[in-house]
Amino acid sequence: MSRRKFLTARWCNLILANHAVPEELLRPLVPPGCELDRRDGACWASLVGFQFLGTRVLGIGWPGFRNFPEWNLRFYVRCGEERGVCFVREFVPQWTVATIARVLYNEPYRSARMSMDVKDQPDALAATYTVKWAGRVHSLRAVGAKPAIRPDPDSTEHWFKEHSWGFGTSHRGKLIRYEVNHPEWDVYPVREFAADVDWGLLYGPKWTVMNTAKPASVVLAAGSEISVYPKG
Repeated sequence: MSRRKFLTARWCNLILANHAVPEELLRPLVPPGCELDRRDGACWASLVGFQFLGTRVLGIGWPGFRNFPEWNLRFYVRCGEERGVCFVREFVPQWTVATIARVLYNEPYRSARMSMDVKDQPDALAATYTVKWAGRVHSLRAVGAKPAIRPDPDSTEHWFKEHSWGFGTSHRGKLIRYEVNHPEWDVYPVREFAADVDWGLLYGPKWTVMNTAKPASVVLAAGSEISVYPKG
C-alpha cells in the first residue's frame, strides 16, 4: 500500500457551521460500505469555508493554483471503525481544479466566483468566505477570541473538526478512501457568527428545508499543514 502523498497544503481558519440534517437528505449520498455517523442521535452536515494555502499535488506547486478559498458541505460517516467525511458539494474558484477532481475522482467539485478575507488581530480572528452561485452571493462569517484553545476530546468541537478519513464513490460505484493527516487543531472560541446561505440554490431543491435551520454549533479552527494519502 503506497504512502506517497497525493496532496499537501495548509488548511487554515476553517469555519464549520454544524447542522442536524434529516436522514433522508444524506442517505442517498452515503458511499458503499459506509454508514451515517450520528451524534446525540442525529445525522450531521457542516457548512465549511476555509483557506487552502501552499497547495502541492504530487509534490508540485502549480502557479496560480496554490492559494485559494474552498467552500464545502460535508457530512459524517463511518466505514467500520474509521470515522470520516463525505461531501455533498465542494466549491473552488479554479475551473481546472474543479474539473480534474470531478472527472478523475468523481468528487462533487464546482467552480465559482469566491472570496476569502481573514483579519488576524491581537485579541480576535475574523474570517469571511463567499461563493457566488445561481445568481446570488452566499456567505459565512465568524469571529473568534484569541488565544486559540485545545478542546477536550469529548467535546462537540473535537467531534466535528477531527477526522482522519475521507470517503467517496468512484465512477464505477466503488468506495474511494483517502487518509488525511494533520496535528490536532486548536480553535478560537466563537463570539460572532453570521450566514447568508440559500441551501436550495447551492445543493438542490431538496435542501430548501434547511433554509430556516440554525447551526447547533459553530467551530472556528486554526488549521495546520495537512497531507492526503490515497488508499486502496
